Amino acid sequence: MLKTVIADTARCFARAIVMPNLKLPVTTVAQAEAYRRRILAAVPEGMTFDPLMTLYLTDNTSPDEIRRAKASGSIYAVKVYPAGATTHSDAGVRDLSKVDAVFETMQEVDLPLLLHGEVTDRDIDVFDQEAVFIERHLQQINTRFPSLRTVLKHVTTQDAVDYVLEASERVAATITVHHLLLNRNAIFDGGLRPYHYCLPLLKRETHRQALVKAATSGMPKFFSRDGFGTASKKHQGVGLRLCRHLQCAGGD
Repeated sequence: MLKTVIADTARCFARAIVMPNLKLPVTTVAQAEAYRRRILAAVPEGMTFDPLMTLYLTDNTSPDEIRRAKASGSIYAVKVYPAGATTHSDAGVRDLSKVDAVFETMQEVDLPLLLHGEVTDRDIDVFDQEAVFIERHLQQINTRFPSLRTVLKHVTTQDAVDYVLEASERVAATITVHHLLLNRNAIFDGGLRPYHYCLPLLKRETHRQALVKAATSGMPKFFSRDGFGTASKKHQGVGLRLCRHLQCAGGD
């Protein structure tokens, strides 16, 4: 699968943010560099492609690993997966308040934070998980670490659009084409449509319209998240995500 995805990607894109949620998460600089070598080995002859690597944040990630990541020259961001939120997120952070030392170091060395912005509490409606994450966690992170570049990934709601618009210039968001085209009715159109079940879930039509408006606004705070790739279990295994605009990760 890696060879197929890299060939398709390199035909259209010169570079991509590479997600770290493999079956064995990419949690260290050594693992990220090994994964980068596997990607480069899969690039077809005659094509060029620059994989921009990321680290998977866990409860055990150390500030020293963050400094090594910044110094590596190949790692461009750190990704937060709340434990249980999506594919291969079991090793994700269980309490964001306990990784302040890591966030402080990321702010210090200017290594961006990429967030899967959903809570996983069983008492929260699945369609409200993003809005609750913003209220409970993202606002606090941006308040405590105002210089930390933060990207809320694959936003799905009007709540997220409004938050990013009102936040500082250090806060941005990515949008998935899937969420621009469909609302949650598509999951049940004429029966259960499993291929429209993709995490994070589709939302109401009002939210889709808000995303379209943001995506077509020309504002650099909003950019494309995926050319390929989804967080659904149907398409797991590669961890490759495409960004058309890479200011979030130190690109041009």
